[in-house]
Amino acid sequence: MKRIGKLLAVSLISTLALSLGVCGSRNPENVEAKENKAMMKTEKLNLTTEWDKTFEKSDKVDHSKVTFANRYGITLAADMYVPKNAEGKLPAIAVAGPFGAVKEQCSGLYAQEMAERGFLTIAFDPSFTGESGGQPRYMASPDINTEDFMAAVDFLSVQDNVDPEKIGIIGICGWGGMALNTAALDTRVKATVTSTMYDMSRVNANGYFDADNNEEARYNNKVALNKARTESYRSGEYTRAGGCLPLPVPEDVPFYVKDYSEYYKGRAYHERSLNSNEGWNTVGCMSFINQPILRYTNEIRSAVLMIHGEKAHSCYFSKDAYADMTRNSKYTDNKELMIIPGAVHTDLYDNVEVIPFDKMQDFFVKNLK
Repeated sequence: MKRIGKLLAVSLISTLALSLGVCGSRNPENVEAKENKAMMKTEKLNLTTEWDKTFEKSDKVDHSKVTFANRYGITLAADMYVPKNAEGKLPAIAVAGPFGAVKEQCSGLYAQEMAERGFLTIAFDPSFTGESGGQPRYMASPDINTEDFMAAVDFLSVQDNVDPEKIGIIGICGWGGMALNTAALDTRVKATVTSTMYDMSRVNANGYFDADNNEEARYNNKVALNKARTESYRSGEYTRAGGCLPLPVPEDVPFYVKDYSEYYKGRAYHERSLNSNEGWNTVGCMSFINQPILRYTNEIRSAVLMIHGEKAHSCYFSKDAYADMTRNSKYTDNKELMIIPGAVHTDLYDNVEVIPFDKMQDFFVKNLK
């Protein structure tokens, strides 16, 4: 029996060693490694050359388009903003969100503003959206979209004018949750800001305000989504759902619906924005239902600043996520929740009188050092 036990132990160790050889960092430089290296090449994207943002161009920064690949081989498109006449290695910040927006909307506004304040920044389109690659279009994934942020950190880490020890991220709305998930996974991220955050796993699984947080409601939702999958496969086409209402919106809709529509269909309309048009694929967010993204946030050692509007319908996401992040955590001294009095959800999209850029600047200066 002892001999059999030893053989089983050796077999398990061998299996583990093989697994490390395939998936770990010990893979020798061989043909497979060379093939993997080749797979990291970026594809050529069709990028817009003219300024087509929903905000004015700053004369204090230099702007350019850049591309980089994530570990799934999807090429992402980003706008890079660099302070004019900057010298040496700069602290850097990657920005993404909101969920269903493009980099020409508020993530670009944030990135440009932070570049004016001395940071090299990029605002990127996530996989399957905007000018970034990925097929089919208008899909979302808790795994791939977290990887998008990590790929942005990859890109920033190797730039000649970036200090790789001074990299932060900003996630807006749905990408606030992705940013927290990234901070829990990527130790290269030294500081994270979330703004008007959504927990996309929670809202997909439980509905707004957790109104559908029960087995029956989730089951009915899954039945409908799987029926849509069958119909899409049969037709060969995905249907779209989730775009904002056309203006003017009816008076009897909830305020947050009106709030979204006035931003995406009105003052910040963009032709590539999902929310400005027909929304995500109907089944595009399905995997969020049973893949919670904020499981290990109380293990985040780096600094986190969470910002939300007091009057935002979504404020409960940040309040609860902050409580979970700091509960039973050894790393609470560098965590902060900032509630903006009177602010609604989209005030933190583009209202520069409300967005606390001074606070964000101080936070990054303090923690990217």
